[in-house]
Amino acid sequence: MYFYNVNLYSVKYFLLFSVLFLISCKKTPEKKEIDTSAIAEMRVVVQRPDLENVLPLFQPEIENWNEYKTLKSFLGRFKKASPKEVLSNSVELRDLVKSMKDSVKLEVLNNPSFETRVNIMYNESLRLADMNTIPAITAKEVNAQIDKILEAFGAINAKINTIFSKKKFEDEITIDVSLIGLDTTKIDTISKNSILKKMDEKAKKLDEKAKKKDNK
Repeated sequence: MYFYNVNLYSVKYFLLFSVLFLISCKKTPEKKEIDTSAIAEMRVVVQRPDLENVLPLFQPEIENWNEYKTLKSFLGRFKKASPKEVLSNSVELRDLVKSMKDSVKLEVLNNPSFETRVNIMYNESLRLADMNTIPAITAKEVNAQIDKILEAFGAINAKINTIFSKKKFEDEITIDVSLIGLDTTKIDTISKNSILKKMDEKAKKLDEKAKKKDNK
């Protein structure tokens, strides 16, 4: 009988020990596997194509726009950069885009169409800066976002070229509004100034010709 009680106690202790062991095993935190491939992808350097720049002919027009020049110089480091490098510079990039956005620009660039392009670039830079705080962000997502920002800057340069090309064309034309019935109240300030300037130059030439005839 004594032997039977000892065995019974032994079985109870064994079962209790087994239960406690299983519970302790469940509480042991599982080790998460580190995705080494994702880390490696964040360090892969990507070569990006050239974007449209402001034409040399119009470079003097924006020579004093320091915020633009600073941003353009900073963007040069993304032409050949890894996603990790892109993220490490994302906050500074966002601040430089905002600085350009808030800067005093030439009057010719103060129009809704141009402002829209600047705002698009700023919004994309905000998204990139936010990615810097997301641990699970992928290299593919970072590369896609910096490409959007660079494309937005290229669109800004394209718009600058378009605006100054139009201005150059208007400055070169000779027009007499009275002959074509042009409503000058519907012409923007830049166009009106160009037309008036050409008309004034034409009037001066006619006066000079008239004086030469009188002297003969």
